[in-house]
Amino acid sequence: MPKRVDHAERRAHIIDALVRVAARDGLHAVTMRGVAAEAGMSLNLVQYYFDTKAGLLHAALERLEELSHRRWSARLAALPQPPTARAFVEAFLAEALPSDEASRAFHLVWTSYAVLAMTDAELAAQPFVAGPNRLERQLADALERARRGGALAPDRDPATEAARLLGLSHGLGTGVLVGQRTPEAATAILRAHLAELFAASAT
Repeated sequence: MPKRVDHAERRAHIIDALVRVAARDGLHAVTMRGVAAEAGMSLNLVQYYFDTKAGLLHAALERLEELSHRRWSARLAALPQPPTARAFVEAFLAEALPSDEASRAFHLVWTSYAVLAMTDAELAAQPFVAGPNRLERQLADALERARRGGALAPDRDPATEAARLLGLSHGLGTGVLVGQRTPEAATAILRAHLAELFAASAT
Protein backbone atom coordinates (compact mmCIF):
# COMPACT_ATOMS: atom_id res chain seq x y z
CA MET A 1 0.00 0.00 0.00
CA PRO A 2 1.54 3.35 -0.99
CA LYS A 3 2.52 5.68 1.82
CA ARG A 4 0.14 8.58 2.32
CA VAL A 5 1.75 11.97 1.85
CA ASP A 6 1.09 14.69 4.42
CA HIS A 7 1.08 17.69 2.10
CA ALA A 8 0.83 20.25 4.92
CA GLU A 9 3.87 18.71 6.60
CA ARG A 10 5.79 18.70 3.34
CA ARG A 11 4.97 22.36 2.69
CA ALA A 12 6.10 23.24 6.21
CA HIS A 13 9.34 21.31 5.64
CA ILE A 14 10.04 23.34 2.50
CA ILE A 15 9.26 26.62 4.24
CA ASP A 16 11.50 25.74 7.18
CA ALA A 17 14.29 25.04 4.70
CA LEU A 18 13.81 28.49 3.16
CA VAL A 19 13.99 30.13 6.58
CA ARG A 20 17.24 28.33 7.37
CA VAL A 21 18.78 29.44 4.07
CA ALA A 22 17.55 33.02 4.54
CA ALA A 23 18.82 33.21 8.12
CA ARG A 24 22.21 31.83 7.08
CA ASP A 25 22.83 33.47 3.69
CA GLY A 26 20.32 36.32 3.47
CA LEU A 27 16.95 36.39 1.75
CA HIS A 28 18.46 37.92 -1.39
CA ALA A 29 20.51 34.73 -1.85
CA VAL A 30 17.52 32.38 -1.66
CA THR A 31 16.77 30.38 -4.80
CA MET A 32 14.26 27.62 -5.40
CA ARG A 33 17.14 25.25 -6.17
CA GLY A 34 18.92 26.22 -2.96
CA VAL A 35 15.77 25.64 -0.91
CA ALA A 36 15.30 22.24 -2.57
CA ALA A 37 18.86 21.26 -1.66
CA GLU A 38 18.39 22.44 1.94
CA ALA A 39 15.13 20.49 2.19
CA GLY A 40 16.66 17.36 0.65
CA MET A 41 14.09 17.37 -2.16
CA SER A 42 14.10 17.69 -5.90
CA LEU A 43 13.53 21.09 -7.46
CA ASN A 44 10.46 19.71 -9.24
CA LEU A 45 8.92 18.67 -5.94
CA VAL A 46 9.45 22.12 -4.42
CA GLN A 47 7.90 23.70 -7.53
CA TYR A 48 4.94 21.33 -7.22
CA TYR A 49 4.03 23.02 -3.93
CA PHE A 50 5.20 26.55 -4.75
CA ASP A 51 5.03 27.80 -8.33
CA THR A 52 7.23 30.83 -7.76
CA LYS A 53 9.84 32.11 -5.36
CA ALA A 54 7.50 34.97 -4.43
CA GLY A 55 4.77 32.50 -3.49
CA LEU A 56 7.21 30.51 -1.37
CA LEU A 57 8.46 33.65 0.37
CA HIS A 58 4.93 34.76 1.16
CA ALA A 59 4.07 31.32 2.53
CA ALA A 60 7.18 31.56 4.72
CA LEU A 61 5.99 34.88 6.14
CA GLU A 62 2.60 33.39 6.93
CA ARG A 63 4.16 30.40 8.70
CA LEU A 64 6.56 32.57 10.68
CA GLU A 65 3.67 34.79 11.71
CA GLU A 66 1.72 31.74 12.86
CA LEU A 67 4.67 30.53 14.94
CA SER A 68 5.11 34.02 16.38
CA HIS A 69 1.44 34.03 17.39
CA ARG A 70 1.94 30.72 19.19
CA ARG A 71 4.90 32.15 21.10
CA TRP A 72 2.85 35.24 21.98
CA SER A 73 0.03 33.04 23.27
CA ALA A 74 2.53 31.13 25.43
CA ARG A 75 3.88 34.41 26.83
CA LEU A 76 0.35 35.52 27.66
CA ALA A 77 -0.53 32.21 29.32
CA ALA A 78 2.57 32.51 31.54
CA LEU A 79 1.41 35.84 33.00
CA PRO A 80 -0.55 36.03 36.26
CA GLN A 81 -4.21 35.78 35.30
CA PRO A 82 -5.88 38.02 34.48
CA PRO A 83 -2.88 40.07 33.30
CA THR A 84 -2.79 43.81 33.86
CA ALA A 85 -3.13 46.03 30.80
CA ARG A 86 0.53 47.02 31.01
CA ALA A 87 1.69 43.39 31.39
CA PHE A 88 -0.44 42.40 28.40
CA VAL A 89 1.04 45.13 26.19
CA GLU A 90 4.58 44.46 27.43
CA ALA A 91 4.28 40.76 26.57
CA PHE A 92 2.84 41.70 23.19
CA LEU A 93 5.81 43.94 22.42
CA ALA A 94 8.36 41.46 23.80
CA GLU A 95 7.38 39.08 21.01
CA ALA A 96 8.05 41.89 18.52
CA LEU A 97 11.76 41.91 19.40
CA PRO A 98 14.33 39.48 17.93
CA SER A 99 15.41 38.11 21.29
CA ASP A 100 16.11 34.45 20.38
CA GLU A 101 16.87 32.30 17.35
CA ALA A 102 13.22 31.81 16.34
CA SER A 103 12.18 35.46 16.66
CA ARG A 104 15.43 36.60 15.02
CA ALA A 105 14.67 34.43 11.98
CA PHE A 106 11.17 35.90 11.80
CA HIS A 107 12.34 39.50 11.91
CA LEU A 108 15.26 38.91 9.58
CA VAL A 109 13.07 37.30 6.92
CA TRP A 110 10.27 39.86 7.24
CA THR A 111 12.61 42.87 7.14
CA SER A 112 14.51 41.43 4.18
CA TYR A 113 11.23 40.73 2.38
CA ALA A 114 10.09 44.31 2.91
CA VAL A 115 13.35 45.68 1.50
CA LEU A 116 13.28 43.38 -1.54
CA ALA A 117 9.62 44.22 -2.19
CA MET A 118 10.56 47.86 -2.70
CA THR A 119 12.19 46.97 -6.03
CA ASP A 120 10.52 43.64 -6.92
CA ALA A 121 7.02 44.01 -8.36
CA GLU A 122 6.18 40.34 -7.85
CA LEU A 123 7.03 40.47 -4.16
CA ALA A 124 5.30 43.83 -3.73
CA ALA A 125 2.09 42.32 -5.15
CA GLN A 126 1.86 39.99 -2.15
CA PRO A 127 -0.19 41.45 0.75
CA PHE A 128 2.66 41.09 3.23
CA VAL A 129 1.57 44.13 5.27
CA ALA A 130 -1.59 42.31 6.39
CA GLY A 131 0.23 40.83 9.38
CA PRO A 132 1.63 44.13 10.72
CA ASN A 133 -1.74 45.82 10.17
CA ARG A 134 -3.46 43.07 12.15
CA LEU A 135 -0.94 43.41 14.98
CA GLU A 136 -1.47 47.15 15.11
CA ARG A 137 -5.24 46.68 15.38
CA GLN A 138 -4.80 44.11 18.15
CA LEU A 139 -2.53 46.44 20.09
CA ALA A 140 -4.92 49.36 19.59
CA ASP A 141 -7.79 47.21 20.91
CA ALA A 142 -5.73 46.31 23.99
CA LEU A 143 -4.93 49.97 24.62
CA GLU A 144 -8.58 50.92 24.17
CA ARG A 145 -9.53 48.37 26.84
CA ALA A 146 -6.81 49.82 29.06
CA ARG A 147 -8.21 53.31 28.60
CA ARG A 148 -11.73 52.19 29.43
CA GLY A 149 -10.38 50.46 32.54
CA GLY A 150 -8.54 53.56 33.68
CA ALA A 151 -5.02 52.17 33.14
CA LEU A 152 -4.43 54.58 30.25
CA ALA A 153 -5.04 58.32 30.37
CA PRO A 154 -8.36 59.27 28.70
CA ASP A 155 -6.65 61.79 26.41
CA ARG A 156 -4.45 59.09 24.86
CA ASP A 157 -5.63 57.87 21.47
CA PRO A 158 -5.23 54.04 21.37
CA ALA A 159 -4.70 53.92 17.60
CA THR A 160 -1.98 56.58 17.72
CA GLU A 161 -0.27 54.96 20.68
CA ALA A 162 -0.40 51.53 19.01
CA ALA A 163 1.27 52.91 15.89
CA ARG A 164 3.87 54.69 18.02
CA LEU A 165 4.66 51.56 20.04
CA LEU A 166 5.00 49.35 16.98
CA GLY A 167 7.16 51.94 15.25
CA LEU A 168 9.39 52.05 18.31
CA SER A 169 9.57 48.25 18.59
CA HIS A 170 10.33 47.83 14.87
CA GLY A 171 13.14 50.36 15.08
CA LEU A 172 14.56 48.71 18.17
CA GLY A 173 14.22 45.31 16.55
CA THR A 174 16.24 46.46 13.55
CA GLY A 175 18.87 47.81 15.93
CA VAL A 176 19.12 44.39 17.56
CA LEU A 177 19.42 42.65 14.19
CA VAL A 178 22.34 44.85 13.11
CA GLY A 179 24.07 44.68 16.49
CA GLN A 180 23.39 48.26 17.54
CA ARG A 181 22.03 47.13 20.90
CA THR A 182 21.24 43.94 22.77
CA PRO A 183 17.73 42.50 23.15
CA GLU A 184 17.95 43.35 26.85
CA ALA A 185 18.74 47.00 26.10
CA ALA A 186 15.90 47.20 23.59
CA THR A 187 13.51 45.69 26.14
CA ALA A 188 14.58 48.24 28.75
CA ILE A 189 13.79 51.09 26.35
CA LEU A 190 10.34 49.67 25.61
CA ARG A 191 9.62 49.25 29.31
CA ALA A 192 10.68 52.84 29.99
CA HIS A 193 8.26 54.05 27.32
CA LEU A 194 5.45 51.90 28.71
CA ALA A 195 6.10 53.25 32.20
CA GLU A 196 5.57 56.77 30.90
CA LEU A 197 2.54 55.79 28.85
CA PHE A 198 0.68 54.07 31.66
CA ALA A 199 1.84 56.50 34.37
CA ALA A 200 -0.04 59.25 32.53
CA SER A 201 -3.34 57.76 33.74
CA ALA A 202 -2.45 58.75 37.32
CA THR A 203 -1.78 62.41 36.53
